Amino acid sequence: MPQVVRSRTGALRGSSPVPPLPHRFRSLADREAVEVLHRAARVLVASLPALTDRLVEALYAQEPAYRAAIDSDRAEVWQEVHHSLRHNVGSLIQPREFRESAHRTSRWIGEVRAEQGVPLDAVLHAFRMGGAMVWQDLVDETARRDPDDIRLLVHVAADVWNFVDEHCGIVADAYRQAERRLSWRRENRQRLMVAALLDGTARIADLAEAAEMLGLPEQGRYAVLAVAGNHRGATGGAPAAAVGGPEAPLPGAGGGVRPSVSLPGPEGGVRPSAPLPGPEGVVRPSPALPAAEPGGAVLWHPGPDADFAILPLTGPSGELSELAATLDVPPGTRAGIGSAVEGLAALGEARRLAETALRACPASGGTVLLDEHLPDALVVSSPALAGALADRVLGPLERLDPTDRDVIVETLTAWLDADGSAQRAGARLYCHRNTVLNRLRRFEQLTGRCLTRPRDAVEVSLALAARRLVGG
Repeated sequence: MPQVVRSRTGALRGSSPVPPLPHRFRSLADREAVEVLHRAARVLVASLPALTDRLVEALYAQEPAYRAAIDSDRAEVWQEVHHSLRHNVGSLIQPREFRESAHRTSRWIGEVRAEQGVPLDAVLHAFRMGGAMVWQDLVDETARRDPDDIRLLVHVAADVWNFVDEHCGIVADAYRQAERRLSWRRENRQRLMVAALLDGTARIADLAEAAEMLGLPEQGRYAVLAVAGNHRGATGGAPAAAVGGPEAPLPGAGGGVRPSVSLPGPEGGVRPSAPLPGPEGVVRPSPALPAAEPGGAVLWHPGPDADFAILPLTGPSGELSELAATLDVPPGTRAGIGSAVEGLAALGEARRLAETALRACPASGGTVLLDEHLPDALVVSSPALAGALADRVLGPLERLDPTDRDVIVETLTAWLDADGSAQRAGARLYCHRNTVLNRLRRFEQLTGRCLTRPRDAVEVSLALAARRLVGG
């Protein structure tokens, strides 16, 4: 026979388990307390207009966030408060009949206040003020009818305040959901507006709204940065976000680091901008730059083949050169900065200039500032003509052995980069200056070009750029 041992709780180990007590039961005192609560609540229902007046006045005096709404439309706020009190006090008397309607009212208030921009803390404070005022009126009415019954209200006090907390939770949840929807709509509108500006399809009548929405001056100076390369491999070059529901990802809203682009300041120094919601690892400021400080707004927009950033310009004319020098792009990533334009209306042209600069970027990567690479920009602007020029000027070299051809092309490039100095070109190529001159003479003999003739030198330079950039 098993030994019977009494536990610390008094239960017998080895005996049959004792059935647990019901989770919730009402004693006689509880039922009497509910009756007291109902009697007092019925009086509150009969005097709801006066209770509403007092609560609206208390909100005006104690909650600054509601003061502007009350000044703007007191009748609307009064109706909202009255509606909420009617359903919530009614729920104390007939919970089954009023529960759902009270929940709907609380959700509606949370959504409306989110749309109006009233802080959530203020909305919750208003609900707790209402709960405190209702409870105080219940106590006062009970004391007026029979002071001895006040002790019975203690049995339902937790229920009343749990009811208030429940509705605060409903309000908070509805507020946050509405806030997410509003945030998505706002960010989606911003994204669509940025897309229209960069496409050049924004209407002139919409520019003032766009300036306010994006926090950019309508008549400011701007340039556009275009970035493409290995960082787009994860998405196959697709845009980072698409128009979808409220849960759709937004540009810069998550995933990846938010790099910073450094913009030259008004005094010519470098002023890092705020973090950019750009593609992961695309552009980084030079490590030598100071810590980031608030700067002009820089907006990224994903495109099918490249990502674009609108750069507000506030500094001197050399601002873009300084920006190009401070950008640090990962290997294999290409960055192109277009020329400066005036006003939001010209951002479509600025994007096209940035795309031209991007096409002038070597396939191996790097940064190209359009204003400093205009000949290359001319070449990539017309690939067919560029290819024809390369064939016309460099075509005779195709008859050579590939190794000999590459040596002559490398020597031509080094000589042009050295401003026509055979001495400096030889130092760059690790050969004697006479070797450079011999290779140049051989090129002239093969092509019939004369490198001392300015017209021929220009054509050779453009043909080499076409060969490098468009594969001519």
